[in-house]
Amino acid sequence: MEISEIAADGENDHKQEAICIFGTGDFGRSLGMRLLMSGYPVIYGSRNPQNSTLIPSGAQVHTHADALKKSKIIFLAVHRENYDFLPALSNLLDGKILVDVSNNLKMNQYPESNAQYLSQLVPEAIVVKGFNTVSAWALQSGSLDANSQVFVCGDDNKSKQQVMDVARRLGLTPLDRGSLLAAKELENYPLQLFPMWRLPLIIASVLTVFFFFYTVVIDVIHPFVTKNSDVSYKLAISVPNRIFPNVSLILLSLVYLPGVIAAFIQLYRGTKYRRFPDWLDKWMLCRKQLGLVALAYAFLHVLYTYIIPTRFSVRWRWMHSMIEETKSTYSCLSKQNLFTIWG
Repeated sequence: MEISEIAADGENDHKQEAICIFGTGDFGRSLGMRLLMSGYPVIYGSRNPQNSTLIPSGAQVHTHADALKKSKIIFLAVHRENYDFLPALSNLLDGKILVDVSNNLKMNQYPESNAQYLSQLVPEAIVVKGFNTVSAWALQSGSLDANSQVFVCGDDNKSKQQVMDVARRLGLTPLDRGSLLAAKELENYPLQLFPMWRLPLIIASVLTVFFFFYTVVIDVIHPFVTKNSDVSYKLAISVPNRIFPNVSLILLSLVYLPGVIAAFIQLYRGTKYRRFPDWLDKWMLCRKQLGLVALAYAFLHVLYTYIIPTRFSVRWRWMHSMIEETKSTYSCLSKQNLFTIWG
């Protein structure tokens, strides 16, 4: 009897707790599908369980109340204006983790964040903000490489850790952003036009200015001073074409370097679950932007490389036409002179 109980306990340890999802929109369905693929039982809460036909295969559908009885973690995948059904479920939400994944249509749309409003609406629940920076398409397709960071914030550390464990099980990289006061920043993040672009653009600008002055000194000023040779025409094509590949290669190296540094830090610490230093976190978060800027500089290098032979070709045609015209003019003048002499 004791052996069977131990075996049953072992099976329960490996079995994941059920996750409840309120909302059957694109994000709710994609999240449910991803949870099912990761081994979590998924229960959808719906006002009309009989009419919910768009849920992923393998998930269950119950009323909101019945779904809450079977899960400790609830993902709320509905818009803020649809929170009106939650106060009636406040008793069932007591002590439950309520994960708010909502975003707004514009920045600072409300005085407080959706997560803070939710914590005031159902104070019995433990509200955690997270998963709002992951798209439904990324969850459904599994293409999480470019969008693997999940920002999480909340006032209860234990609840945050449970939500972060779910994120890791889904193949995501959770980042703790502190208390629920940070929820407003997280909700504004997806609405930013160019998030995480400031640092890559600053680095690219500094490198461009440095290589510009260096190349001008070497290729333009030095020949003028030493040989009295005016090669200022190089400023238009040749000088930029020397800047672009150098900056592109340096930016590309900066894309891969933080991963190497992070690997050495993990080996030194002996674990991969401790947070990296803030400077390395910021560096790793902007790797995609660094790579895109490097690609833009590489494209400009290709374009200018194509322009250089074209410019020489045009210059050759222009000089050739000038020479032919000079020859023709000289020939005409020579004939006139001969006629004059023999005349």
